[in-house]
Amino acid sequence: MKATLERAVLLKSLGHVQSVVERRNTIPILSNVLLEAGANGLRLMATDLDLQVDETVAADVSQEGATTVPAHTFFDIVRKLPEGAQVELTAADGKMQVVAGRARFNLQTLPRDDFPVIAEGELPTRFELPAATLRQIIDKTRFAISNEETRYYLMGIFFHVTEDAMKAAATDGHRLARVTVEKPEGSDGMPDIIVPKKCVGELRKLLDEVEGTVEVSLSDSKIRFGLGAAVLTSKLIDGKFPDYNRVIPTANDKLLKLDPKSFMAGVDRVATIASEKTRAVKMAVSNDTVTLSVTSPENGVAVEEIPADYKSDGLEIGFNARYLMDILHEIEGDTVEVHLADAAAPTLLREKDDSPALYVLMPMRV
Repeated sequence: MKATLERAVLLKSLGHVQSVVERRNTIPILSNVLLEAGANGLRLMATDLDLQVDETVAADVSQEGATTVPAHTFFDIVRKLPEGAQVELTAADGKMQVVAGRARFNLQTLPRDDFPVIAEGELPTRFELPAATLRQIIDKTRFAISNEETRYYLMGIFFHVTEDAMKAAATDGHRLARVTVEKPEGSDGMPDIIVPKKCVGELRKLLDEVEGTVEVSLSDSKIRFGLGAAVLTSKLIDGKFPDYNRVIPTANDKLLKLDPKSFMAGVDRVATIASEKTRAVKMAVSNDTVTLSVTSPENGVAVEEIPADYKSDGLEIGFNARYLMDILHEIEGDTVEVHLADAAAPTLLREKDDSPALYVLMPMRV
């Protein structure tokens, strides 16, 4: 194999694929990136057996062939090469030579035939989503994905379609985030799926460089995203997502309206003295004022008042400051609506009734 390409092109593509590769691997081939030089240019691929990124970039190929080299080492080498350099890759006899200007590296390789590829099988559901919509879905839900491995079915974003919409939800049992978007053409009959957290993270990185639409193909066990020159393929989580609609309150009749930025800043300030374990902040709501307070046996007391729009009976309720701030960070408008019932009931937060995103937060005892 012999191919020459610009450092910037190679570095960008390597950045896309190498982040899939785990730092520690018991299977040596999974530490490597596949390089395949052919008529279409240079193809790069990396996998962890659950997730795979595949991208083809323009290259001057003088000899077709394929090999695999250690992904992170190769990425570090290319990253440190001078800007504007032409990088020449030559593979033969179990080694690959990387030449750029006066720099020369010889890397150990493993055979291309040992490299595993995720078998996609049939992907009967196919549709397109605007890249901006997919970015919005991920940004407004992924903070609520659970990290608890015993509840593996919560370790991803749940997608499902209804008669007139596509909905995406994530929850860790303490908070819920849900986004509703227009149902894409071709998604009728789509199975309910849970896209794993790692796939969500890699997809979000790739979406930063995609403008138009993303081609989505899926079955009940795998999903593939076509993002221009890059293709991301992932296994889906094999589990049943809980019926999250049961925790979305419909009878919370106390409406509190605030400026989300000043609310978030106030929570952040008083939480400075909260204990790391609970991060609990108390909200006392009355007569167009919210009083935020934290009492810590170790650190003392913090209190801050924030102006608000509130006409119902007074109420005291406690929340985890980090969870509350994560939600407020995603509110884009200049008003957040907080729908309250009592100190023990789930609280609903949203921008307004017709906004695509809604959030549910469980209260804490304080």
